[in-house]
Amino acid sequence: MTPFFSIIIPCYNVATFIEQCLRSVLDQPFQDWECLAVVETSRDRTEQIVRTFAEKDPRIRVFTQPKSGSPSAPRNTGLDHAEGKYVIFLDGDDYIFENSLEKMAAKITACPNADLYPCAIFVQDAQKENSNIRDNYRLEDPSEMTGPESILINRYRIDEPCPMAQMTVCRRMFLEENRLRFIPGLKYEDGEFHPRAFYRAKKVVPLHEVFYFYRMNPQSITGEKNRNSHFLPHHANKMRRRFAFHATVSKEKGYDFRISECWANQWLSELYGRWFFPGRIKNVPRTVRIATLRSMFADGPDNFQLLVRFAPLPKRLMSHAILLAVRHPSKCAALSDLLFRIFFFLSEIKKTGFSKKQSRSGSSNAPSVATSASDGHNNEEKQDCL
Repeated sequence: MTPFFSIIIPCYNVATFIEQCLRSVLDQPFQDWECLAVVETSRDRTEQIVRTFAEKDPRIRVFTQPKSGSPSAPRNTGLDHAEGKYVIFLDGDDYIFENSLEKMAAKITACPNADLYPCAIFVQDAQKENSNIRDNYRLEDPSEMTGPESILINRYRIDEPCPMAQMTVCRRMFLEENRLRFIPGLKYEDGEFHPRAFYRAKKVVPLHEVFYFYRMNPQSITGEKNRNSHFLPHHANKMRRRFAFHATVSKEKGYDFRISECWANQWLSELYGRWFFPGRIKNVPRTVRIATLRSMFADGPDNFQLLVRFAPLPKRLMSHAILLAVRHPSKCAALSDLLFRIFFFLSEIKKTGFSKKQSRSGSSNAPSVATSASDGHNNEEKQDCL
């Protein structure tokens, strides 16, 4: 029989956490699932622990492969072998809450055959001693949307909405029909995968179910000790692929150009923050930032410029400053850094003024359209803060 859920778990150096992860699946009252544990060559006892669980329950299937550097390749391996109706992506250092599969299965059964079911997750950052619940859709949002509608409903958010694969239950045949896979070796792969998946979805149903415990693990691939310029090449690759995807879909018949405005607002904000936020200018050498920006334009600047056309005027101007810095680094790179310092300073003033206006009016629901100068894009996997 076809299992209801296929739970795909990338496992790499997670011996400390994997037992809790697998136990959280085995202890679910809802038992109609298969678990695909994809173990990449680890330095600890990860594979031994996973195989011990698999020996006791045949629903746990174990696959091994060399270290790839990101969850992309093991997730793809899991997808290649999955047989369930719906797919859940679970990291080996996280776990799911008690009874969560039963609750989600009931909600999915009540509204079947959606392509994507965004959920909510509980995030714990032990180092910062804080935690929060993330749900990219509000309770007052429509209970059912098309993929493009689900993008547009969050168009005023500066931080990219819902890039985390772990937050979304996917209909497996939707992934297969659209050949949706992760980019092997790419870190922060969810930010590249998400736009393609949600744009192609014909039906998106937010569940608002807090089912997942997401651990900000400093030892993970994208953990605290790995945060710095090391990941700029991955962000550049992600951006390059995003721009190419936008250039392709924007030519499709019936395309809604409000999506271009949405992506321009969100993606350019992220680009500015990653390369030109004052903290980055101070801590990452200009030569490194220029080199990675050049790799982002490896296909030429046309796809980037196409997206920039849909950005507000200030962002269009700043995007031209980026191109000048890349084309003429000796003459324009320092000037570009200065312009971005001014840009973020003015953006912060605008954001502060908007917040005060909200406070005086007593409004808490109005969307902020100011450019974010905050320390990061809070939903990215094992968060890379600015």
